[in-house]
Amino acid sequence: MPAKTLLIVDDEEAILTQLQWAFKGDFTVITAQTAEEAIAAVRAKKPGLMLLDLSLTGEPWNIEGLTVLEDALAINPYLKVIILTGHDERENARKAIERGAYDFCSKTTPIEELRMILRRAAYLLSLETEMIALKKKEGARHEFEGIVAMSRPMLDVFETVKRVAATDVSILITGESGTGKELIAQAIHARSPRREAPFAPINCGAIPENLLESELFGHERGSFTGAFETRAGKFETADRGTIFLDEIGELTPSLQVKILRFLQDRVIERVGGREPIRLDVRIIAATNRDLRSMLAEQKFREDLFYRINTVSIELPPLRNRQDDTLLLATRFLHLYNAEFSRNVRGFSEQAQKALGLHAWPGNVRELENRVKRGVIMATGKLVQPQDLDLPYPGDARGGRRGSETPGGGPVGNGAPLEPAPLKEARDDLERRLVIGALLRARGNVSAAAASLEVSRPTLHDLIKKHAIDPETYRSPKGT
Repeated sequence: MPAKTLLIVDDEEAILTQLQWAFKGDFTVITAQTAEEAIAAVRAKKPGLMLLDLSLTGEPWNIEGLTVLEDALAINPYLKVIILTGHDERENARKAIERGAYDFCSKTTPIEELRMILRRAAYLLSLETEMIALKKKEGARHEFEGIVAMSRPMLDVFETVKRVAATDVSILITGESGTGKELIAQAIHARSPRREAPFAPINCGAIPENLLESELFGHERGSFTGAFETRAGKFETADRGTIFLDEIGELTPSLQVKILRFLQDRVIERVGGREPIRLDVRIIAATNRDLRSMLAEQKFREDLFYRINTVSIELPPLRNRQDDTLLLATRFLHLYNAEFSRNVRGFSEQAQKALGLHAWPGNVRELENRVKRGVIMATGKLVQPQDLDLPYPGDARGGRRGSETPGGGPVGNGAPLEPAPLKEARDDLERRLVIGALLRARGNVSAAAASLEVSRPTLHDLIKKHAIDPETYRSPKGT
């Protein structure tokens, strides 16, 4: 198991031998003395834990270990790296934490304390491994034809798609811009008997009026200037399949008549042509406009409306799909991590809050673009609100800037996303445990860290996180 495999990286053979002997009863130990050996071992042996000397050359100013850290985490983002530092390397150790190290401690740290840190890192890794497996299982449950959702409104949409896909009725998909209307149309096609035939999408609002008729129905050679050859349109391309007419509310009255004729007679005529062409095409239409108000204003034909609206599917806006926001954001994060060769692990607590508070006027399309920006702009292992260009409580636009929590253990390190009530309860318990330990240790940080089974740097980070003053719990002099 990865959590039971420990890679020790140090250029001093005596230290390697000492540490290997100390931990051979706890872990399967492998060793490396150079950066090249370390990265090769990460690839081949797939360790879950690493003890890493930052100054592999023996020179304190040479921090080759930082390169090893970054390369190793690029191979395995869940690797728990504990940095071994010299007396004057604390600042470099902090840099390592910022770049994704689990924890750091001095080379003079007692073996028992180091063993305790490694065991806690192994335990956290085992929890994350279980979480990954669970997320894969849950992800499969919440994925429908490539669309991920767990909110009730979208699950209801999926059920409707399952019921109507096998039929051949015309369908009208409504919803705000960016809600995923074309994805739902593709899902209907993929679940229909027409799945082996073409799916032909066309945006009726994106093509100039004088070209749209030709795009839809094709044209004969010489029918207009520039028509040097006969060309089939989208309807012919989609024969025996599905045509998706996005933004159908943008159609001119003359094109509405032609669409209506096809729905009635199942024939079309190319521009400049006189021969009717019989086709077998299913129509799925979509719009972000209110077609019923357009009927009242006589901007859309009533007979066409009822022809394309045999079944209507309304897609909810993202602001009404709170349960899906983080699910979708995480999917996009993984997608753009791969595209841009980044190693961003997740969203900071403040970024999660910002995602939950935003109204998403651009819906899923806006969310995707903001996460794409966040992956590109992130300087640490977690995406921050400023990376997403979102306001959040406390900054200049309504909140303070979020920051990654340094240190290891359950704090930071790209921990799994948590619902707000669970996170608040965990933070409250964490704070009470720290205060309790300081009370028992009478303000002695080292003793409190030992009782909590964390390293002193980790406890200092927890103290800072919860704004706790250890001096408050020290015994008065003479008692």
